[in-house]
Amino acid sequence: MDEALSERQKAVLDAALSLLVEDGDKLTMTAVARRASCSKETLYKWFGGRDGLLTATVQWQAAKVRALPMRRETLCPESLVQGLEQFASDWLRVIASRTSIALNRVAVGQAGTDNHDLGLIVLENGPVALRARLRPFLDLAHEAGLLAFDDADLAFGTFFGLVVRDVQIRLLLGDRTPITDAEIDRDARRATQQFLALYGAHEAARAAPINERGNTHARVL
Repeated sequence: MDEALSERQKAVLDAALSLLVEDGDKLTMTAVARRASCSKETLYKWFGGRDGLLTATVQWQAAKVRALPMRRETLCPESLVQGLEQFASDWLRVIASRTSIALNRVAVGQAGTDNHDLGLIVLENGPVALRARLRPFLDLAHEAGLLAFDDADLAFGTFFGLVVRDVQIRLLLGDRTPITDAEIDRDARRATQQFLALYGAHEAARAAPINERGNTHARVL
């Protein structure tokens, strides 16, 4: 998504995200144009309307979860661990950001009402899109004999639960306890270790037990 955007378009999406944090579902094309110092005509040309702009903002947030290595010949126990840890840490940083919390609060607030467009946009371009991005990596690791599972969707659901835990719901309910980068990296390593303990096909592909400081060290061939 971000590779197809110009720097100017990225700046507009950042402006839209900042307005969502401030104003929630009161976001308008006029307000975004004013904040981003561009014309409404330009916004409509780029995004096709409010729903298109909302979709692009959610995709822009999700794009902060970096792509995974997808070459079978380079996938090994070490790169499997590194890929899962990277995905988990990026994911946690995104959901813990003020912009994502604001987006999700508005989406949850619209659930069950006639005005639930943002909820559907967040669902399709957030969790669903991330599932589509991670599943091929899990399938590739399965084909390489590094993971053992019968159902890739179930494996993804397990990884999702281990990574997110209760973090998102606590933040949505107003928990103001800051989450540091060190804590995010620790939790990403822990989730990866736990996932590989369940689905790792080889001992070498599993993360080492977590020590007293919450660190893990990957054992590789």
